[in-house]
Amino acid sequence: MSIFDRYAPFVQDFIYDHQWENLRSIQVAAGDAIFNTDENVLLTASTASGKTEAAFFPILSLFWEDPPTSIGAIYVGPLKALINDQFLRLNDLCEEAEIPVWHWHGDVTASHKRKLLEHPSGILQITPESLEALLMHKHMAVPRLFHDLRFVVIDEVHSLLRGDRGGQTLCLIERLSRMAGVNPRRIGLSATIGDPERTGAFLASGTGRGCIIPRFEEPRRVWRLSMEHFYITGPQAAERAAEGAGTGIVRADGSIEAEVLSVEPSSSDLALARSSASYAHLNASKDEHAQSTPEDKRAAARAIRMDTEGTHTETELLAPTDRAPENADPGIGYIFERTRGRKCLVFANSREEAEAVCTMLRSYCEANHEPDRFLIHHGNLSASIRESAEDIMRDDERLDTTVTTATLELGIDIGRLERAFQIDAPFTVSSFLQRMGRTGRRDLPPEMHFVMREEQPEPRTTMPETIPWKLLQGIALVQLYHEERWVEPPALDRLPYSLLYHQTMATLASTGELSPAELAQRVLTLSYFHRVSADDFRVLLRHLLETDQIQATEGGGLIVGLAGERLTNSFKFYAVFQENEEFTVRCESAELGTIVNPPPPGERIAIAGACWLVEEVDWKRHLVYCTQVKGRVPAYFGDCAGDINTHILERMRRVLREHEVYPYLLGNARARLVQARRTAELSGAATQPLINLGGDTWALFPWLGSYAFLALERLLKIKCAAELGLKGLDPARPYYMQFRMKADEETFFQVVADEAEKDFDPIELVYPSEVPHFDKYDELLPKELVRKGFAEGVLDIEGMRKRVREWVR
Repeated sequence: MSIFDRYAPFVQDFIYDHQWENLRSIQVAAGDAIFNTDENVLLTASTASGKTEAAFFPILSLFWEDPPTSIGAIYVGPLKALINDQFLRLNDLCEEAEIPVWHWHGDVTASHKRKLLEHPSGILQITPESLEALLMHKHMAVPRLFHDLRFVVIDEVHSLLRGDRGGQTLCLIERLSRMAGVNPRRIGLSATIGDPERTGAFLASGTGRGCIIPRFEEPRRVWRLSMEHFYITGPQAAERAAEGAGTGIVRADGSIEAEVLSVEPSSSDLALARSSASYAHLNASKDEHAQSTPEDKRAAARAIRMDTEGTHTETELLAPTDRAPENADPGIGYIFERTRGRKCLVFANSREEAEAVCTMLRSYCEANHEPDRFLIHHGNLSASIRESAEDIMRDDERLDTTVTTATLELGIDIGRLERAFQIDAPFTVSSFLQRMGRTGRRDLPPEMHFVMREEQPEPRTTMPETIPWKLLQGIALVQLYHEERWVEPPALDRLPYSLLYHQTMATLASTGELSPAELAQRVLTLSYFHRVSADDFRVLLRHLLETDQIQATEGGGLIVGLAGERLTNSFKFYAVFQENEEFTVRCESAELGTIVNPPPPGERIAIAGACWLVEEVDWKRHLVYCTQVKGRVPAYFGDCAGDINTHILERMRRVLREHEVYPYLLGNARARLVQARRTAELSGAATQPLINLGGDTWALFPWLGSYAFLALERLLKIKCAAELGLKGLDPARPYYMQFRMKADEETFFQVVADEAEKDFDPIELVYPSEVPHFDKYDELLPKELVRKGFAEGVLDIEGMRKRVREWVR
């Protein structure tokens, strides 16, 4: 019997009504796994490939054959907007079969929730935070609500793999399953997964089942891609090259020697430079999880070609549709000129940047005396503003552009989007693919245009600061997926002490009094805490008793204490991710402004048009004390975690070393890359890790990801500085670090190698008085656990050691 024949009649009617001629390959593969096995399933496919229908068509068909006597399936979505979108899609499908679809989150009315509690049935769509609230406040009703729960569908699995929120989701499913006496199958949906086998094992943990990852052939897809570079002020890179200007190489005396560039592009490159933009077609049809053979890579390379097909010419596709004001920021003006008359998204890497960009674009409309055509969407905005932007984007008659962050990165359908713009490079291949995938729906090819912005290097800028790191990072992201189909593997082996605190308090708040042994049995047996020892848990409980987070009863049991009640009674407790709380930044008595998620002392921030060194963070009063320093700060600090994988940095180094001209680079970007390669060649930056900048000043290029870089930085400061005479180490994570040093190059490598190979305790790379707060509840934990979690769960010491060994081979 075919998969279509296994579908319930109302599902078949839905397919006929939508005039689908056949099932997609993912729907056939998912149907086989769900109908014919009892295993968990992980479905990974490109955006807009029909993953939601692939999961729910067989689930609903099984419900039609044997209706559940309680809620039969839970759909866990990371965003309220995604749940609202899926609610509309599923409700249409289920209405005829009289299978109710419920959604439950902070914006849903109390009457809707009350109906579910009175008549538990069908499908419940919910966020992790709302599920936490449900288990805490309706725990007595959980067996009645979920005693016949058969499936838990987790959407956008990749978005839950890089922090405590994914761990919270798994803990919630396990807690609910124990309370209701069920063991539902888990179905994971994701467009971009690195190491799917490991992700599948994570998805299945605690179920006693395996995880099937269906293999299927996806249809051929074509990407439209371009990347351009802009100096914020002054002549652009292509103009400088045409004028004979060159890159600046810093000599020992601090002077800059100009290297004249001779840029002689091929005839096809000249055509690119003359046009407003260019495209590369990237063949994205291969199975993402297949191993690339040399022939695969040669075929993929041949698949990159100019866009000479289709109904539009290259120039028509990206020609300016409007003129930006004369004094416009070049990069933002470029976006302004190429969005009019089209429905587009503009992605920024932070809320602050999104606000600034949207403000500039709107001011250009005002200067041109034209209607405002720009919207904004990010997590700090109210639900009404976000939903208004979503509704406008769904309206096919409106041709507006929305400036956004990761909030529109996930799978919510916001209509027939024509283009996506990315300001600077995102930090992961996964994010690049998600953002690219927001376009390309409804028979349009995915289309993304990178806009790299950079300040003109000052005359006496040091060599490392003249390298266009964002441009290299963007190229590396594209090439890694194009050449290797590589996506970041999940980071699952953490020491999640912040989440341990949260789940301990949530368990006590929902159940009331428990003995220490009962509490440990309920919490430590959750699969996500497999690395947490009983000794660690005892340390945590003693600290919580001392701080009145919990208190002991006369009978020896444990209950939530007065201080703990203030937290658990707040709606903010349900979330394990950091709230967007603002911190006031001060230099002595002068107030500079506000930021969110301040970095720890010793790091740098950018505010009020200058760079500042963080001296102290007062977490209780939300104050950051700083002193002004010279330099610039990489964009990922502050509003973004900035966890960049080592493989990306290694590919950035290859970009500097190789001579390939990537066909998606436009004129300025190509010229800027030529400059960067010339700088790297003359200085040795791409081939030598340690470069002398003159006198006792050095630059180190480790080409390591964020946490291996951090481990190396601390090794140098804590274990090597005295012997090397190393002072003033100034990191630009994760790209390079500068310092002054009395030792020579040979001594540097020998000392670093000797120290790295010693069998030291990771806690030795944490400063004596340092308590690094990374996660939401770290400030409520005992200091020794915070320090241990940072040393053993954050610092990538093995990655650092591997690189150091390469230096001394």
